Amino acid sequence: MADASTPPPKMTVAELEAFLEQEFPQVFGAGKLYHVEDVAHRFARMRCRYDPGQLRPGGTISGPTMMTLADTGLYVAILASIGPVGLAVTTNLNVNFLKKPAPRDLIAECRLVKLGKRLAVGEVAIWSDGEGEELVAHATGTYSIPPER
Repeated sequence: MADASTPPPKMTVAELEAFLEQEFPQVFGAGKLYHVEDVAHRFARMRCRYDPGQLRPGGTISGPTMMTLADTGLYVAILASIGPVGLAVTTNLNVNFLKKPAPRDLIAECRLVKLGKRLAVGEVAIWSDGEGEELVAHATGTYSIPPER
């Protein structure tokens, strides 16, 4: 993933999980479905554990589930790259739903294509675990990073 010229992540998986549990207990508290699997500078790999409560009519995993996975994954990639900046916020999120996801865990790989002082832009590839890497959704997002104080 990283070469010798790539800086190490500013937060580990354990540090990110603890930060998210503290700052976003509604999503990362007890019984959480979203998990950080791996991070590197400008990168995060996330898992959304399958739960039948995520299904919408027609038996497919809901769009909001995949949107939360994409949004959270990009946020984690940013925090892994700049450290615990709780006030980095989503300014745009665009999701293309490409294929009905299987009723399994979802995997998201998130890469930042731009990481500036005030803005970060990234993309997310989402697929069903164990179903190959054919995408079920693709997302892009922009985040505002607050100025350092």
